Amino acid sequence: MRHLAEPVIRPGVLALVLVALLGGAAVRAQVAMPEASQMSGIPLPAPELAVGTLSVRVVRERMGNNIAGQSVSVTSAGQTRTATTDAQGRAEFTGYAPGSTVVATTTVDGEVLLSQDLTIPSRGGIRVALVAGATAAATKEREAAAAAAKEPARQGIVVIGGDSRLVFEFQNDVLTGFYILEIVNNARTPIDPGAPLDIPLPADATSPTLMEGSSRQATMRGSTVRVTGPFAPGVTSVQIGFSIPDNSSTYTLRQKWPTAFEQMFVAAEKIGDMKVESSQLPKVETLNAEGGKVFLLASGGRLAAGEEMVVTLTNLPSHNMVPRWTAVGLAAVIILGGLWFALTPSKTERDTLEEERARLMRELVAIEERRRSGRPKAKDAERRPLLTAELERVLASLDEAPGGGQGAAA
Repeated sequence: MRHLAEPVIRPGVLALVLVALLGGAAVRAQVAMPEASQMSGIPLPAPELAVGTLSVRVVRERMGNNIAGQSVSVTSAGQTRTATTDAQGRAEFTGYAPGSTVVATTTVDGEVLLSQDLTIPSRGGIRVALVAGATAAATKEREAAAAAAKEPARQGIVVIGGDSRLVFEFQNDVLTGFYILEIVNNARTPIDPGAPLDIPLPADATSPTLMEGSSRQATMRGSTVRVTGPFAPGVTSVQIGFSIPDNSSTYTLRQKWPTAFEQMFVAAEKIGDMKVESSQLPKVETLNAEGGKVFLLASGGRLAAGEEMVVTLTNLPSHNMVPRWTAVGLAAVIILGGLWFALTPSKTERDTLEEERARLMRELVAIEERRRSGRPKAKDAERRPLLTAELERVLASLDEAPGGGQGAAA
């Protein structure tokens, strides 16, 4: 039989990895690209352009709000050339020698827009955006969002977000469950659902615990977790742990949720012939991690408020079949994270490339801001060309990915 002693509930390795991935997903959902004001004047490698080509795009306040008929000047080696933007807000300059330095400028409504020094690459060209009024527009948007968040709560609904996870692991030979939940308010103002959200844990769950990272709005009331409103815009995190008694080789989880569960996902540590079975989770993948560890990743669709989730774990081990977790190195985390992203149903190749593009752009923006403020880091000069080369590779892949093109980035 499995060990009868109840463990001290703590997030195991798999749960911690999923928490880390969950946090990353939340960031991706909120920040797809840097603000337009941060992108202004920053070069974007364009391998699809002819060698020696510079494409300058002029927009107002945000990407896509193109300014046509705008005069743009480019200076290189003391010589200035001028062109007018087309209907897409772009002015193109050709014939620059690889390695030469150019600077693009234009004036919109009295505001002088100036690019940083742009070095013409040996392969392909460069795209750069000059954004008028972006800083003021971004400030107004942030002020509006902050003001909305302080408004009195209004009636509405929240959901358990699609990045929420149910995780099952063995701790000291005892099957342990973790609910890693994101309660999401997609509105700009606080939302009051009209009543607390009560999450009654399974009747046979023991030692229920609210784990570190949970919102203070969550409290444990016996075997029920209560989350009180109102809910601020964004995510309210609730993380719950509990033990599952050793009573048979099969365990069926029956769980009702107080609000809609956007996308069900269950991860379980697999020992022996253990299986995850549920008609609500039609997609089950096996993940082999370093060290011989195996995980089952099961996913399904949306669950309505009050609808019961039914998941059965079969062929549970009757004794300790493998040594307990001792350590998982960085390589295991990388492998698990990479495979998890690959197996996420809603994830596409283009999504991954766009996120990578955004990350590289943010790092380039940070380097440029330090340069402009006179506080560069020692490794910035070395790091910048590496980032540019990697960004060029990502953009080339974006052109070949389904949907084509690089979007409205520049």
